[in-house]
Amino acid sequence: MATTMFLIGLLYVVFVGVLLVLLRGSWPIILLITGALFVGQFWFSDRIAALGMGAREVTREQAPELHGTVDRICALADMPKPKVAIAESDVPNAFATGRGEKTSLVCVTTGLLRRLEPEELEGVLAHEMSHVAHRDVAVMTIASFLGVLAGMMTRVALYSGLGRSRDSTMGLAVLLVPVVSAAVYVISFLLTRVLSRYRELAADRAAALLTGRPSALASALTKVSGEMARIPTKDLRKAEPYNAFWFAPAFSSKESLSRLLSTHPTLEQRLEQLTRISAQLGGA
Repeated sequence: MATTMFLIGLLYVVFVGVLLVLLRGSWPIILLITGALFVGQFWFSDRIAALGMGAREVTREQAPELHGTVDRICALADMPKPKVAIAESDVPNAFATGRGEKTSLVCVTTGLLRRLEPEELEGVLAHEMSHVAHRDVAVMTIASFLGVLAGMMTRVALYSGLGRSRDSTMGLAVLLVPVVSAAVYVISFLLTRVLSRYRELAADRAAALLTGRPSALASALTKVSGEMARIPTKDLRKAEPYNAFWFAPAFSSKESLSRLLSTHPTLEQRLEQLTRISAQLGGA
């Protein structure tokens, strides 16, 4: 994860350097605009995602067992309790949002609650609360900023007419911006996907070690992945835009290209890691 973050940061530095050379007087305004977009994305993206996925905060009286499980995990992890929510959806899944522990929310779908045993649910919630403890939403927002910046630069260069300069040298330089931006966007997108897959494996590991029952998390993963095949495609399509937040992706593929673009490791990779952890813990 550290290597991937370093590469993303290095790519960002190179990209800004190219902008300084190519755009000269125009770059401060563009960076100011993209900076404002980043702040908006950083502060509001998690709330927008929770709203889009239909998360509804529930009290202890409304969901005593769910709150009890969250309380146990918080005690084990010595962390503040996040807000607890339920989403009305038959898609069996869970997610967590929030830039940090004070703004965090953990949500499960009604489909997940109906299908999992208590120890399996505990494993899933421990996975999601690991994302909260490690501030993964903030990490992924920062990591994806370069892609947002590069994508915006491509649109600005293509549609603003900056390339129509009377200075042929400057005009040619500005025409290179879409090419450079597109290349940076693709590389940033792929690196962000790699980072996302590492974060999911890290959350699985943290949950397995915290609960001491990697087999329960493995069972939940297997059950959720299997149940996805029984969900109507139209429901999965609605959930797919939020794959980066979900415990398990709405759609997954074993094809090499799809795996390269996926936000999650394959089920086989996740189960293999949990099997190793189980052996280390003595078969728990």
